[in-house]
Amino acid sequence: MIGKRNVIALATAWLLLPSPPAAVQAAAEREPPAPAAAEPPPPAQVRELLTLLADPTLREWLARREAVAPSPPDGKPNTIPSYFSSRVGAIRQHLVSAAAALSDLPAELERAGRLLRADIPVRGTVLLFFLCFVASGFGAEWMFRKATAKTRRHLDERLPETVSDRLKTMALRLAYGAGLLAAFAFGSVGGFLVFDWPPLLREIVLGYLLAFVLVRVALAAGDFLLSPSAEGLRIVPMDAAAARFWRRRLGAFVGWFAFGWVTVGVAGVLGVSPETRQVGAYALGLGLLAVALETVWRRPHGSTRPDRQTIGRGTRDGALSLAAAMLWALWVAGAMPVFWLLLVILALPGTMTATQRAVDHVLRSPGATETAGSIPSVAAVCLERGTRVLLITGAVALLAWAWGINHVTLLAQDTLFTRLARGALSAVVIVLLADAAWQLMKVAIDRKLGEAWDPGQPDTHEARRRARLRTLLPVLRNILFAVVIAAAGMMALSALGVEIAPLIAGAGVIGVAIGFGAQTLFRDIISGVFYLLDDAFRVGEYIQSGTYKGTVESFSLRSVKLRHHRGPVYTVPFGMLGAVQNMSRDWVIDKLTVGVTYDTDLDKVKKLIRQIGKELAQDAELAPHFIEPLKMQGVEQFGDFAIQIRMKMMTKPNEQFVIRRRAYAMIKKAFDANGIKFAFPTVQVAGDGELSVAAAAQRGLELVKPVAGDA
Repeated sequence: MIGKRNVIALATAWLLLPSPPAAVQAAAEREPPAPAAAEPPPPAQVRELLTLLADPTLREWLARREAVAPSPPDGKPNTIPSYFSSRVGAIRQHLVSAAAALSDLPAELERAGRLLRADIPVRGTVLLFFLCFVASGFGAEWMFRKATAKTRRHLDERLPETVSDRLKTMALRLAYGAGLLAAFAFGSVGGFLVFDWPPLLREIVLGYLLAFVLVRVALAAGDFLLSPSAEGLRIVPMDAAAARFWRRRLGAFVGWFAFGWVTVGVAGVLGVSPETRQVGAYALGLGLLAVALETVWRRPHGSTRPDRQTIGRGTRDGALSLAAAMLWALWVAGAMPVFWLLLVILALPGTMTATQRAVDHVLRSPGATETAGSIPSVAAVCLERGTRVLLITGAVALLAWAWGINHVTLLAQDTLFTRLARGALSAVVIVLLADAAWQLMKVAIDRKLGEAWDPGQPDTHEARRRARLRTLLPVLRNILFAVVIAAAGMMALSALGVEIAPLIAGAGVIGVAIGFGAQTLFRDIISGVFYLLDDAFRVGEYIQSGTYKGTVESFSLRSVKLRHHRGPVYTVPFGMLGAVQNMSRDWVIDKLTVGVTYDTDLDKVKKLIRQIGKELAQDAELAPHFIEPLKMQGVEQFGDFAIQIRMKMMTKPNEQFVIRRRAYAMIKKAFDANGIKFAFPTVQVAGDGELSVAAAAQRGLELVKPVAGDA
């Protein structure tokens, strides 16, 4: 008997066999079968199998089983351990094939040499043609230089005075450098393509010529970015020695890479196997590693600020050297996803820092020095943040390509991983855009605030407008920051698939609860808003509210800081201010009082005070602060020992104190010169030698009393 498993397997195989075409079946039905030789009867087991297959119930059951059977695996690991196991196996297999190809390297090179000698019998032909057409390129470049000598001298003598001039000069230098490259390419590659060459010779010479052109492009880019000979036109800020160093290393790295790439490609044309070409590429990669290590250990460090050095130079160089060696090892091992990840981690921060410094340097006025607290321009922030977004986006796209992530598939699938990945990417984009928007608003407000800190001419409309800006702009900046953070957070959560409607509703409920529990806080915030809307005080004004008084220094959402004239700082919540007495608005009337004796000539006093008022109003230092001069109002009152004289003057706010002190000093000097005496309380005491009238009368009464008694 046939086992049950065997029956099911045979039946499944029979069902999976492709059916013959309909035409073939029809032809078979029309034509009689050809006579065949007599065949022996089938075994009993086969007859039993055929009987079972003819049963409709069994055929229906097999069809249902085939419909619900799982699809065969596609070979891709579906768990994390299996994924890492497959990657390790692939790396091991890659290293084994590379080691096997290394043993075949001499034979491969010998076979490639025979093929090259068969097609190009004369030795040195490739090198000769390469040198000839390189010289032709230099000749075309020399002719271009001769034809544009005036333009070159004009660019060398051009000294930019503004940012616009610098940008125009850089654009002209870029165009001139592109012209030199075009002339060299036309003379070398173009001259070579004019002639008809054998296929192999054409492939080899053209490849090396293109590699040489790529080296010239790298050197031209170094001249444009670093400008070793013209410091004023240098895009990346550094000294001349560092600029020459980095330009040479850039040319060396690109040159080795380009010629190595072409060499590996030529080896493929000569029939070298892919595995052997990989081994050769790894050997040439050691040259790139040597260039990188030499650059790391000999790079100039003068541009690094001491306050930004968190680790030692040797530690940094050692870490960079280890990272370069790891890159080469990962490349040799075939672990390209990790290779590209490490490369992005190493290159992206430095590239963003260099881009930021370059943008700040280019958009800074020629001759201006970089200060620690300088505020960048809006254009600089736009360019720097836009470049940062492009760099991060490019890095993400590079990693997606290296890891084999298809964005179309990512958008089409609806699994948990794809939803999280799409949400994470959307959240990153939202954060980048929110950061760019906030930086633009912050820089615009800070620059406007920096202009407002210059008071200009006092007591003018412009001065009052700037004072109001100094008051309102910090509050507006804080509000915008809160709005951007809240909006970006909500949008990022929504992109990650979080339902934000319940969050908003819950935040509203929590806000109401917090509002009941923090009524004082909300009272302070709302009171502050209305104080600012009423323009009750501004930064720099002297105010008094109850027992608190001082100059307004800054605001927060709930309080104001007052600097007392003796030094202490009061932090007063807006809700506690109440009525505010502003002593710094429009004008101040200051009243002065002096006491003179009763025998003083008041008309003379009035003339002296009028003269003092004229002299004060004509003083070069005090005259701008006067609105009305000092003048005498008249007699205020008759005191016990003096006549009180009242004077007044109208000055600008907070200027009356200096003028008052000067006025008192001049009044004292003028009164002394004209014999006018200041009254002050006195006490007269009489001694025994000289009796006063009252004392004599009292003595007389004492002498008379005994006589009256006797009478």
